Amino acid sequence: MRCYQKEFNERVAFIRKTVQSAGAKGVAFGNSGGKDCVLVGILCKAACPNTIGVIMPCASRRNYNEDKEHAEIFAERFGIENKLVDLTDAWNYIVNELDLSNAVLGSALADPTHTIPANIAPRLRMTALYAIAASRNLLVAGTGNRSERHMGYFTKWGDGAYDFNPIADLTASEVFEFLRFLNAPDIIIEKAPSAGLFDGQTDETEMGISYKEIDEYLLHGTATDEKKALIEQFHEKTMHKRKMPPTYNKESL
Repeated sequence: MRCYQKEFNERVAFIRKTVQSAGAKGVAFGNSGGKDCVLVGILCKAACPNTIGVIMPCASRRNYNEDKEHAEIFAERFGIENKLVDLTDAWNYIVNELDLSNAVLGSALADPTHTIPANIAPRLRMTALYAIAASRNLLVAGTGNRSERHMGYFTKWGDGAYDFNPIADLTASEVFEFLRFLNAPDIIIEKAPSAGLFDGQTDETEMGISYKEIDEYLLHGTATDEKKALIEQFHEKTMHKRKMPPTYNKESL
């Protein structure tokens, strides 16, 4: 039987060692009130008292309501410092300067151009997060899980950027189970996963597959032919996100 207490202790030890070896004073992470960042926040707080969660609403109405509310509920329960940084004005400025104001935020699967304004938000968030971390000598914790990484469901140089990630090996389903073990708020565990990049967005609707189906394939290799093809298509198309950029050398020719 899986022992989440043992895993908790090991992950906390990993975070503490990582922070100490870097000569940092603690950890900063983006607090969206979602499952992954909640688990990361709990682990980091247990490892480093000096852990700060940064709430960064950006353009989406959901960011100011459900996301912010859940981020505050979780942080209060686990004694984590919160900092609010409103990035909507910065997002609007960039979108207007680049003449993207007429772009419609929506699923990238329906139209890849939707990712242009949508991906500005996570890149702005990471810019703010690194600035805050640098000002306090903190490391930035990543909050992406194995399922998202396999599918490439993250923004390159946005939420895909970090100094370390203590949950990158956990599937979305395992994150849910871990949070139940840690007595995280039910309101967070039970809500539909969403990157919150635009109103009405959910991860599973956008990908066209549930995390349960993704995880069943990753953990047990089982999936319908249709879902297997979809997972492999996502993985292949997003390979560049999981690798360092290619650099020139004579052997590469």
